[in-house]
Amino acid sequence: MTDTRMRRGRAALAFSFLVQGVAFALLVTRIPAIQDRYGISDALLPAFLAAVPVLAGVGSVVTERVVRSVAPSLVLRWAQPVVLLALLAVGVGQGMIQVALALAVFGLAVGALDASMNMLGVSLQRAYGRSIMLGFHAAYSLGGIAGASLAWLGAHGGWALGVSYAPVVGVLLPLALVGSRWYVDAAARPVGEGPRGAGSGRGVAFAVLLPFCLVMSFAYIGDSTVSNWSAKYLQDVLGSSEQTATVPYNVYMVMTLLGRTLGDLGVRRFGAAAVVRAGAVLAAAGFALVAGAPGVAAGMAGFTLLGLGLCVLVPQTFAAAGRIGFEKGGPAGSDAAVARLNVFNYVGFLVGSPLVGVIGDAWSYRGAMLVPMVLVLVTVGYARSFEGTGGRYGDGHERARAADVGRDGHRL
Repeated sequence: MTDTRMRRGRAALAFSFLVQGVAFALLVTRIPAIQDRYGISDALLPAFLAAVPVLAGVGSVVTERVVRSVAPSLVLRWAQPVVLLALLAVGVGQGMIQVALALAVFGLAVGALDASMNMLGVSLQRAYGRSIMLGFHAAYSLGGIAGASLAWLGAHGGWALGVSYAPVVGVLLPLALVGSRWYVDAAARPVGEGPRGAGSGRGVAFAVLLPFCLVMSFAYIGDSTVSNWSAKYLQDVLGSSEQTATVPYNVYMVMTLLGRTLGDLGVRRFGAAAVVRAGAVLAAAGFALVAGAPGVAAGMAGFTLLGLGLCVLVPQTFAAAGRIGFEKGGPAGSDAAVARLNVFNYVGFLVGSPLVGVIGDAWSYRGAMLVPMVLVLVTVGYARSFEGTGGRYGDGHERARAADVGRDGHRL
Protein backbone atom coordinates (compact mmCIF):
# COMPACT_ATOMS: atom_id res chain seq x y z
CA MET A 1 0.00 0.00 0.00
CA THR A 2 1.72 3.15 -1.19
CA ASP A 3 2.26 6.32 0.79
CA THR A 4 0.30 8.24 -1.85
CA ARG A 5 -2.75 6.03 -1.38
CA MET A 6 -2.56 6.48 2.38
CA ARG A 7 -2.33 10.26 2.10
CA ARG A 8 -5.30 10.34 -0.28
CA GLY A 9 -7.28 8.10 2.04
CA ARG A 10 -6.49 10.35 4.99
CA ALA A 11 -7.52 13.50 3.10
CA ALA A 12 -10.73 11.87 1.81
CA LEU A 13 -11.71 10.72 5.29
CA ALA A 14 -10.99 14.16 6.77
CA PHE A 15 -13.30 15.67 4.15
CA SER A 16 -15.99 13.16 5.12
CA PHE A 17 -15.70 14.29 8.75
CA LEU A 18 -15.97 17.92 7.61
CA VAL A 19 -19.09 17.21 5.53
CA GLN A 20 -20.72 15.47 8.49
CA GLY A 21 -19.95 18.46 10.72
CA VAL A 22 -21.63 20.79 8.22
CA ALA A 23 -24.72 18.59 7.85
CA PHE A 24 -25.27 18.06 11.56
CA ALA A 25 -24.80 21.75 12.37
CA LEU A 26 -27.25 22.75 9.65
CA LEU A 27 -29.86 20.48 11.21
CA VAL A 28 -29.50 21.30 14.90
CA THR A 29 -29.03 25.05 14.51
CA ARG A 30 -32.23 25.41 12.44
CA ILE A 31 -34.49 23.48 14.82
CA PRO A 32 -36.70 26.53 15.51
CA ALA A 33 -37.21 26.99 11.75
CA ILE A 34 -38.01 23.27 11.34
CA GLN A 35 -40.50 23.50 14.18
CA ASP A 36 -42.20 26.52 12.61
CA ARG A 37 -42.30 25.04 9.10
CA TYR A 38 -44.06 21.85 10.17
CA GLY A 39 -46.07 23.19 13.10
CA ILE A 40 -44.38 20.91 15.62
CA SER A 41 -45.64 21.76 19.10
CA ASP A 42 -43.31 22.38 22.05
CA ALA A 43 -44.70 19.23 23.67
CA LEU A 44 -43.93 17.11 20.60
CA LEU A 45 -40.55 18.62 19.74
CA PRO A 46 -38.55 16.64 22.38
CA ALA A 47 -39.81 13.38 20.88
CA PHE A 48 -38.64 14.44 17.42
CA LEU A 49 -35.25 15.51 18.77
CA ALA A 50 -34.77 12.35 20.85
CA ALA A 51 -35.65 10.12 17.90
CA VAL A 52 -32.54 11.17 15.95
CA PRO A 53 -29.90 9.96 18.46
CA VAL A 54 -31.96 6.88 19.36
CA LEU A 55 -32.15 5.84 15.71
CA ALA A 56 -28.48 6.76 15.28
CA GLY A 57 -27.70 4.24 18.00
CA VAL A 58 -29.68 1.64 16.06
CA GLY A 59 -27.77 2.53 12.92
CA SER A 60 -24.47 2.06 14.73
CA VAL A 61 -25.50 -1.38 16.04
CA VAL A 62 -26.60 -2.46 12.56
CA THR A 63 -23.31 -1.21 11.12
CA GLU A 64 -21.38 -3.44 13.52
CA ARG A 65 -23.08 -6.45 11.93
CA VAL A 66 -22.88 -5.19 8.34
CA VAL A 67 -19.11 -4.60 8.41
CA ARG A 68 -18.48 -8.25 9.24
CA SER A 69 -19.00 -8.92 5.54
CA VAL A 70 -18.93 -5.44 3.94
CA ALA A 71 -16.02 -3.01 4.11
CA PRO A 72 -16.60 0.09 6.31
CA SER A 73 -15.64 2.27 3.35
CA LEU A 74 -18.65 0.95 1.43
CA VAL A 75 -20.95 1.77 4.35
CA LEU A 76 -19.51 5.27 4.56
CA ARG A 77 -19.66 5.77 0.79
CA TRP A 78 -23.45 5.34 0.81
CA ALA A 79 -24.34 6.57 4.30
CA GLN A 80 -22.99 10.07 3.70
CA PRO A 81 -25.14 10.80 0.61
CA VAL A 82 -28.18 9.46 2.48
CA VAL A 83 -27.49 11.86 5.36
CA LEU A 84 -27.24 14.80 2.97
CA LEU A 85 -30.37 13.84 1.06
CA ALA A 86 -32.29 13.33 4.33
CA LEU A 87 -31.19 16.81 5.41
CA LEU A 88 -32.54 18.22 2.15
CA ALA A 89 -35.79 16.29 2.67
CA VAL A 90 -36.17 17.94 6.08
CA GLY A 91 -35.94 21.30 4.35
CA VAL A 92 -38.42 20.67 1.53
CA GLY A 93 -41.01 18.34 3.11
CA GLN A 94 -44.66 19.30 3.11
CA GLY A 95 -46.06 17.75 6.27
CA MET A 96 -45.48 16.13 9.64
CA ILE A 97 -45.19 12.62 8.22
CA GLN A 98 -42.56 13.68 5.68
CA VAL A 99 -40.34 15.42 8.25
CA ALA A 100 -40.71 12.47 10.65
CA LEU A 101 -39.56 10.06 7.96
CA ALA A 102 -36.73 12.36 6.90
CA LEU A 103 -35.47 12.68 10.48
CA ALA A 104 -35.73 8.91 10.96
CA VAL A 105 -33.62 8.28 7.86
CA PHE A 106 -31.19 11.00 8.95
CA GLY A 107 -30.77 9.36 12.37
CA LEU A 108 -30.21 5.84 11.02
CA ALA A 109 -27.75 7.08 8.40
CA VAL A 110 -25.86 9.23 10.91
CA GLY A 111 -25.31 6.18 13.13
CA ALA A 112 -23.87 4.23 10.20
CA LEU A 113 -21.84 7.25 9.12
CA ASP A 114 -20.34 7.99 12.53
CA ALA A 115 -19.45 4.35 13.11
CA SER A 116 -17.88 3.75 9.69
CA MET A 117 -15.96 7.06 9.69
CA ASN A 118 -14.36 6.28 13.02
CA MET A 119 -13.62 2.70 11.98
CA LEU A 120 -11.63 4.02 9.03
CA GLY A 121 -9.98 6.66 11.21
CA VAL A 122 -8.82 4.10 13.77
CA SER A 123 -7.56 1.84 10.98
CA LEU A 124 -5.57 4.66 9.37
CA GLN A 125 -4.07 5.71 12.70
CA ARG A 126 -2.94 2.14 13.27
CA ALA A 127 -1.32 2.10 9.83
CA TYR A 128 0.44 5.41 10.34
CA GLY A 129 1.77 4.28 13.72
CA ARG A 130 1.13 7.70 15.28
CA SER A 131 -1.79 9.80 16.44
CA ILE A 132 -3.87 11.28 13.61
CA MET A 133 -7.37 10.69 15.02
CA LEU A 134 -7.72 14.14 16.54
CA GLY A 135 -7.10 15.67 13.12
CA PHE A 136 -10.18 13.93 11.71
CA HIS A 137 -12.32 15.27 14.53
CA ALA A 138 -10.80 18.72 14.01
CA ALA A 139 -12.20 18.55 10.48
CA TYR A 140 -15.60 17.74 11.99
CA SER A 141 -15.33 20.79 14.26
CA LEU A 142 -14.41 22.97 11.30
CA GLY A 143 -17.44 21.64 9.44
CA GLY A 144 -19.61 22.38 12.45
CA ILE A 145 -18.42 25.98 12.54
CA ALA A 146 -19.03 26.33 8.79
CA GLY A 147 -22.49 24.75 9.06
CA ALA A 148 -23.50 26.95 11.98
CA SER A 149 -22.30 30.02 10.06
CA LEU A 150 -24.33 29.00 7.00
CA ALA A 151 -27.35 28.43 9.22
CA TRP A 152 -26.92 31.91 10.71
CA LEU A 153 -26.83 33.41 7.22
CA GLY A 154 -30.00 31.57 6.31
CA ALA A 155 -31.80 32.63 9.47
CA HIS A 156 -30.55 36.23 9.20
CA GLY A 157 -31.66 36.43 5.56
CA GLY A 158 -35.01 34.83 6.24
CA TRP A 159 -34.34 32.05 3.73
CA ALA A 160 -36.62 29.03 3.58
CA LEU A 161 -35.07 25.80 4.83
CA GLY A 162 -34.98 24.31 1.35
CA VAL A 163 -33.19 27.37 0.01
CA SER A 164 -30.63 27.11 2.82
CA TYR A 165 -30.04 23.38 2.44
CA ALA A 166 -30.20 22.81 -1.32
CA PRO A 167 -27.00 24.65 -2.37
CA VAL A 168 -24.99 23.01 0.43
CA VAL A 169 -26.21 19.53 -0.48
CA GLY A 170 -25.71 20.28 -4.16
CA VAL A 171 -22.05 21.12 -3.58
CA LEU A 172 -21.10 18.60 -0.88
CA LEU A 173 -22.87 15.50 -2.23
CA PRO A 174 -20.87 15.12 -5.47
CA LEU A 175 -17.64 16.06 -3.71
CA ALA A 176 -18.25 13.42 -1.04
CA LEU A 177 -18.95 10.78 -3.69
CA VAL A 178 -15.76 11.65 -5.57
CA GLY A 179 -13.72 11.66 -2.37
CA SER A 180 -15.08 8.25 -1.38
CA ARG A 181 -13.04 6.70 -4.20
CA TRP A 182 -9.91 7.12 -2.03
CA TYR A 183 -11.11 5.66 1.25
CA VAL A 184 -8.69 3.07 2.65
CA ASP A 185 -9.98 -0.01 4.51
CA ALA A 186 -8.25 -2.11 7.18
CA ALA A 187 -4.94 -0.42 6.45
CA ALA A 188 -3.07 -2.21 9.19
CA ARG A 189 -4.19 -5.78 8.46
CA PRO A 190 -1.11 -7.97 8.86
CA VAL A 191 0.08 -9.89 5.81
CA GLY A 192 -1.46 -13.35 5.66
CA GLU A 193 -4.50 -12.52 7.81
CA GLY A 194 -7.69 -14.29 6.78
CA PRO A 195 -10.81 -12.75 5.25
CA ARG A 196 -12.63 -9.92 6.92
CA GLY A 197 -15.13 -12.15 8.65
CA ALA A 198 -12.40 -14.28 10.24
CA GLY A 199 -12.21 -12.02 13.27
CA SER A 200 -15.80 -11.25 14.16
CA GLY A 201 -14.92 -9.05 17.11
CA ARG A 202 -17.21 -11.06 19.40
CA GLY A 203 -14.26 -11.67 21.71
CA VAL A 204 -14.29 -8.01 22.76
CA ALA A 205 -16.16 -8.32 26.05
CA PHE A 206 -18.27 -5.38 27.15
CA ALA A 207 -16.39 -5.30 30.47
CA VAL A 208 -13.20 -4.51 28.54
CA LEU A 209 -14.88 -1.66 26.69
CA LEU A 210 -16.76 -0.32 29.74
CA PRO A 211 -14.17 2.33 30.74
CA PHE A 212 -14.22 3.76 27.23
CA CYS A 213 -18.03 3.65 27.08
CA LEU A 214 -18.20 5.64 30.30
CA VAL A 215 -15.65 8.19 29.10
CA MET A 216 -17.57 8.59 25.84
CA SER A 217 -20.88 9.10 27.66
CA PHE A 218 -19.40 11.59 30.12
CA ALA A 219 -17.72 13.56 27.34
CA TYR A 220 -20.98 13.88 25.43
CA ILE A 221 -22.91 14.80 28.58
CA GLY A 222 -20.45 17.66 28.93
CA ASP A 223 -20.71 18.59 25.27
CA SER A 224 -24.52 18.56 25.25
CA THR A 225 -24.53 20.67 28.42
CA VAL A 226 -22.57 23.38 26.61
CA SER A 227 -24.56 23.19 23.37
CA ASN A 228 -27.97 23.21 25.05
CA TRP A 229 -27.45 25.35 28.14
CA SER A 230 -24.57 27.79 27.64
CA ALA A 231 -26.74 30.58 26.18
CA LYS A 232 -29.49 30.17 28.78
CA TYR A 233 -26.95 30.01 31.60
CA LEU A 234 -25.15 33.17 30.55
CA GLN A 235 -28.38 35.10 30.09
CA ASP A 236 -30.50 33.83 32.99
CA VAL A 237 -27.86 33.11 35.63
CA LEU A 238 -25.05 35.55 34.82
CA GLY A 239 -27.25 38.32 33.44
CA SER A 240 -25.75 38.76 29.97
CA SER A 241 -27.56 40.28 27.01
CA GLU A 242 -29.27 38.04 24.47
CA GLN A 243 -26.58 38.82 21.89
CA THR A 244 -23.74 38.06 24.31
CA ALA A 245 -25.39 34.79 25.31
CA THR A 246 -24.78 33.41 21.80
CA VAL A 247 -21.01 33.87 22.12
CA PRO A 248 -20.01 31.03 24.50
CA TYR A 249 -20.97 28.20 22.15
CA ASN A 250 -19.11 29.83 19.25
CA VAL A 251 -16.05 30.22 21.44
CA TYR A 252 -16.44 26.63 22.61
CA MET A 253 -16.49 25.39 19.00
CA VAL A 254 -13.43 27.44 18.05
CA MET A 255 -11.52 26.10 21.07
CA THR A 256 -12.60 22.57 20.13
CA LEU A 257 -11.15 23.09 16.66
CA LEU A 258 -7.92 24.52 18.09
CA GLY A 259 -7.52 21.76 20.66
CA ARG A 260 -8.07 18.99 18.13
CA THR A 261 -5.80 20.59 15.56
CA LEU A 262 -2.93 20.62 18.06
CA GLY A 263 -3.97 17.54 20.02
CA ASP A 264 -2.24 14.92 17.84
CA LEU A 265 1.09 16.62 18.54
CA GLY A 266 0.41 16.36 22.27
CA VAL A 267 -0.47 12.67 22.00
CA ARG A 268 2.70 11.93 20.03
CA ARG A 269 4.82 13.84 22.54
CA PHE A 270 3.25 12.87 25.87
CA GLY A 271 1.06 9.85 25.12
CA ALA A 272 -2.71 9.46 24.97
CA ALA A 273 -3.16 8.81 28.69
CA ALA A 274 -1.51 12.10 29.62
CA VAL A 275 -3.58 14.04 27.07
CA VAL A 276 -6.85 12.43 28.23
CA ARG A 277 -5.96 13.14 31.85
CA ALA A 278 -5.10 16.77 31.10
CA GLY A 279 -8.24 17.21 29.00
CA ALA A 280 -10.48 15.86 31.77
CA VAL A 281 -8.89 18.09 34.41
CA LEU A 282 -9.14 21.13 32.14
CA ALA A 283 -12.81 20.40 31.38
CA ALA A 284 -13.60 19.92 35.07
CA ALA A 285 -11.91 23.24 35.83
CA GLY A 286 -14.07 24.83 33.12
CA PHE A 287 -17.29 23.52 34.66
CA ALA A 288 -16.14 24.64 38.12
CA LEU A 289 -15.41 28.13 36.78
CA VAL A 290 -18.81 28.29 35.07
CA ALA A 291 -20.59 27.13 38.23
CA GLY A 292 -18.86 29.71 40.41
CA ALA A 293 -18.58 32.54 37.89
CA PRO A 294 -19.27 35.94 39.47
CA GLY A 295 -19.98 37.49 36.08
CA VAL A 296 -20.17 37.10 32.32
CA ALA A 297 -16.43 37.29 31.65
CA ALA A 298 -15.64 34.45 34.06
CA GLY A 299 -18.46 32.35 32.59
CA MET A 300 -17.07 32.79 29.08
CA ALA A 301 -13.61 31.84 30.33
CA GLY A 302 -15.10 28.65 31.77
CA PHE A 303 -16.74 27.69 28.47
CA THR A 304 -13.44 28.38 26.73
CA LEU A 305 -11.66 25.91 29.01
CA LEU A 306 -14.41 23.39 28.36
CA GLY A 307 -13.76 23.51 24.62
CA LEU A 308 -10.06 22.87 25.09
CA GLY A 309 -10.60 20.07 27.60
CA LEU A 310 -13.53 18.07 26.23
CA CYS A 311 -12.33 18.10 22.62
CA VAL A 312 -9.59 15.48 23.11
CA LEU A 313 -11.67 12.86 24.91
CA VAL A 314 -13.89 11.50 22.13
CA PRO A 315 -11.20 10.96 19.44
CA GLN A 316 -8.87 9.29 21.89
CA THR A 317 -11.65 7.07 23.20
CA PHE A 318 -12.39 5.79 19.69
CA ALA A 319 -8.67 5.19 19.13
CA ALA A 320 -8.25 3.31 22.41
CA ALA A 321 -11.31 1.10 21.92
CA GLY A 322 -10.20 0.34 18.36
CA ARG A 323 -6.76 -0.70 19.63
CA ILE A 324 -8.27 -3.04 22.23
CA GLY A 325 -10.62 -4.50 19.63
CA PHE A 326 -7.74 -5.06 17.21
CA GLU A 327 -5.76 -6.91 19.85
CA LYS A 328 -8.75 -9.17 20.56
CA GLY A 329 -10.03 -9.81 17.04
CA GLY A 330 -8.00 -8.10 14.33
CA PRO A 331 -9.55 -5.45 12.05
CA ALA A 332 -13.05 -6.91 12.50
CA GLY A 333 -12.60 -6.73 16.28
CA SER A 334 -11.54 -3.09 15.99
CA ASP A 335 -14.60 -2.27 13.85
CA ALA A 336 -16.94 -3.98 16.32
CA ALA A 337 -15.44 -2.12 19.27
CA VAL A 338 -15.80 1.24 17.51
CA ALA A 339 -19.43 0.54 16.55
CA ARG A 340 -20.36 -0.48 20.10
CA LEU A 341 -18.59 2.51 21.59
CA ASN A 342 -20.30 4.85 19.14
CA VAL A 343 -23.68 4.00 20.71
CA PHE A 344 -22.55 5.73 23.92
CA ASN A 345 -21.98 8.91 21.93
CA TYR A 346 -25.78 9.08 21.61
CA VAL A 347 -26.39 7.94 25.19
CA GLY A 348 -24.43 10.92 26.48
CA PHE A 349 -26.14 13.27 24.04
CA LEU A 350 -29.58 12.06 25.19
CA VAL A 351 -28.80 12.20 28.91
CA GLY A 352 -26.88 15.47 29.13
CA SER A 353 -29.48 18.10 28.35
CA PRO A 354 -32.38 16.65 30.40
CA LEU A 355 -30.05 15.93 33.31
CA VAL A 356 -28.96 19.56 33.60
CA GLY A 357 -32.53 20.79 33.10
CA VAL A 358 -33.99 18.59 35.85
CA ILE A 359 -31.27 19.48 38.36
CA GLY A 360 -31.43 23.16 37.40
CA ASP A 361 -35.20 23.31 37.97
CA ALA A 362 -35.09 21.28 41.19
CA TRP A 363 -32.02 22.95 42.71
CA SER A 364 -30.06 25.55 40.73
CA TYR A 365 -28.32 25.84 37.40
CA ARG A 366 -25.05 26.62 39.12
CA GLY A 367 -25.36 23.36 41.01
CA ALA A 368 -26.34 21.54 37.84
CA MET A 369 -22.98 22.46 36.27
CA LEU A 370 -21.23 20.53 39.04
CA VAL A 371 -22.72 17.23 37.86
CA PRO A 372 -20.93 17.08 34.47
CA MET A 373 -17.86 18.39 36.29
CA VAL A 374 -17.83 15.34 38.57
CA LEU A 375 -18.53 12.96 35.68
CA VAL A 376 -15.67 14.39 33.63
CA LEU A 377 -13.34 14.08 36.63
CA VAL A 378 -14.15 10.35 36.78
CA THR A 379 -12.39 10.13 33.41
CA VAL A 380 -9.09 10.84 35.16
CA GLY A 381 -9.40 7.47 36.90
CA TYR A 382 -9.72 5.72 33.55
CA ALA A 383 -6.81 7.51 31.87
CA ARG A 384 -4.49 4.52 32.32
CA SER A 385 -6.75 2.55 29.96
CA PHE A 386 -5.51 4.81 27.15
CA GLU A 387 -1.85 3.82 27.50
CA GLY A 388 -0.22 2.89 24.19
CA THR A 389 -2.91 4.51 22.02
CA GLY A 390 -1.55 6.63 19.21
CA GLY A 391 1.31 8.13 21.17
CA ARG A 392 4.59 6.71 22.44
CA TYR A 393 5.10 3.02 21.78
CA GLY A 394 6.89 1.50 24.72
CA ASP A 395 8.21 -1.72 23.21
CA GLY A 396 8.08 -0.62 19.58
CA HIS A 397 5.85 -3.54 18.60
CA GLU A 398 2.94 -1.50 17.23
CA ARG A 399 5.27 0.91 15.48
CA ALA A 400 7.11 -1.93 13.78
CA ARG A 401 3.85 -3.57 12.78
CA ALA A 402 2.51 -0.32 11.30
CA ALA A 403 5.80 0.28 9.47
CA ASP A 404 5.47 -3.08 7.75
CA VAL A 405 2.03 -2.34 6.31
CA GLY A 406 1.68 -2.79 2.57
CA ARG A 407 3.50 -4.62 -0.14
CA ASP A 408 6.32 -2.11 -0.47
CA GLY A 409 7.18 -2.07 3.23
CA HIS A 410 7.52 1.73 3.30
CA ARG A 411 7.24 3.47 6.60
CA LEU A 412 4.20 5.72 6.58
